[in-house]
Amino acid sequence: MSIQVPQISSQNAKSQVMRRTANFHPSVWGDRFANYTAEDKMNHARDLKELKALKEEVGRKLLATAGPIQLNLIDAIQRLGVGYHFERELEQALQHLYNEKYSDDDTEDDLYRISLRFRLLRQHGYNVSCDKFNMFKDDKGNFKESLASDALGMLSLYEAAHLGVHGEDILDEAIAFTTTHLKSVATHLSNPLKAQVRHALRQPLHRGLPRLEHRRYISIYQDDASHYKALLTLAKLDFNLVQSLHKKELCEISRWWKDLDFARKLPFARDRMVECYFWILGVYFEPNYSLARRILTKVIAMTSIIDDIYDVYGTPEELKLFTEVIERWDESSMDQLPEYMQTFFGALLDLYNEIEKEIANEGWSYRVQYAKEAMKILVEGYYDESKWFHENYIPKMEEYMRVALVTSGYTMLTTVSFLGMDNIVTKETFDWVFSRPKIIRASEIIGRFMDDIKSHKFEQERGHAASAVECYMKQHGLSEQEVCEELYRQVSNAWKDINEECLNPTAVPMPLLMRALNLARVIDVVYKEGDGYTHVGNEMKQNVAALLIDQVPI
Repeated sequence: MSIQVPQISSQNAKSQVMRRTANFHPSVWGDRFANYTAEDKMNHARDLKELKALKEEVGRKLLATAGPIQLNLIDAIQRLGVGYHFERELEQALQHLYNEKYSDDDTEDDLYRISLRFRLLRQHGYNVSCDKFNMFKDDKGNFKESLASDALGMLSLYEAAHLGVHGEDILDEAIAFTTTHLKSVATHLSNPLKAQVRHALRQPLHRGLPRLEHRRYISIYQDDASHYKALLTLAKLDFNLVQSLHKKELCEISRWWKDLDFARKLPFARDRMVECYFWILGVYFEPNYSLARRILTKVIAMTSIIDDIYDVYGTPEELKLFTEVIERWDESSMDQLPEYMQTFFGALLDLYNEIEKEIANEGWSYRVQYAKEAMKILVEGYYDESKWFHENYIPKMEEYMRVALVTSGYTMLTTVSFLGMDNIVTKETFDWVFSRPKIIRASEIIGRFMDDIKSHKFEQERGHAASAVECYMKQHGLSEQEVCEELYRQVSNAWKDINEECLNPTAVPMPLLMRALNLARVIDVVYKEGDGYTHVGNEMKQNVAALLIDQVPI
């Protein structure tokens, strides 16, 4: 698909070129968030006072309980999104749980409890064995069919099994077994368990977007007759208070975006600022990451424009110049570029200068150079892909992967995610990212293959470099369905790589690993039914509304 438009160039403004267009739809949000004013009418002073009292009550209860009650409380605290208030207490409780040996009493064959214990400990990096699940197998080595009558236990096992690593075949078998049986019993269950099962089958907890899962679980938890009232109230208050902060951040970022006026100046590109913020809210939602979140949102929004310059609009000659100018990162080189590229590159330089000023007072200026280098590497990858397209070249998978993992953007985004974080980030942290450790490569694989599987048809229709689907089909002579099944298998293996990297002892502190894990989770959610970023449909609208428009009723 192409369209003839004037080439706006400082060298020859009258020349005409054929350019592609993707006909991206405009922002579905208009100025809603740029002009947002708080409508929550919350009494912040009152709510903060109540929040403090509730935190103290819940914290005391967490440390005072033990056994199954404490296990359920730990799970509820985390799934309701208030775990960041109780990091010390949770770590103390989980360490005790890890040190605790199973006894021989009858409760130890409780599928729900054993699965929950396994999941909670694995989530926090404890390398607990999955051998305990063998007790739920029959003498033929299959999971006992009698387990199918325990829907809650089956759901708990299903969620736990998604924390598996390579070589844990029993957890692969558990996913297959529980998926089959949960599908068959789902229609016969009552809420809230019915709703939990249906959602889990579509979106396993471990691969879900934390903030969305918190919002959903608040509704589920309040329908549970045994819920802890103080904890539920704390979760609701906290969600709304933190949402208020998110609204303020998005308002500020949206005004910055509107001032850039890219929707008019660069109409060929996707206008997806709200979706970018939603993406980064998946990486970190907690209040203490406000600076990091604002930086990363602005950078991913600019990266989306760069992607469209290479994929959609730029000519080969322009893209070669653009790549060279970004490589030099030099404002004096800008006049070599066509006008639309000058507009963008000037804004990109301004953004990185703004970031450097904002973090300089903390002694973090050195971090920006790493971010620039990551962007240069990404742009080189975009340029390589653009050459493939213009030369009508379909690479073999090995060559494709060398470039396509880079253009997933996830090494760059992981690098930038650390810019506004606290002193847990060091120079060694960035060196670790640039070494492309297994967790980063795994997040790239998930990002790349999920994108390719869901987007390749649309992209091929409007003109795009070959995706993994086309490359694999040509190289191995397989059908599209066979290739997609193979790519999904590789995505599943990549999740196991991530899980392995998050087990103690870890290469870097867990808060840093969580950024890579959460980036993978965003892809799993946003590309679940298609490219929900490029083609904003009802699901994305509902998700944005849940996190950034609608309060939780108290």
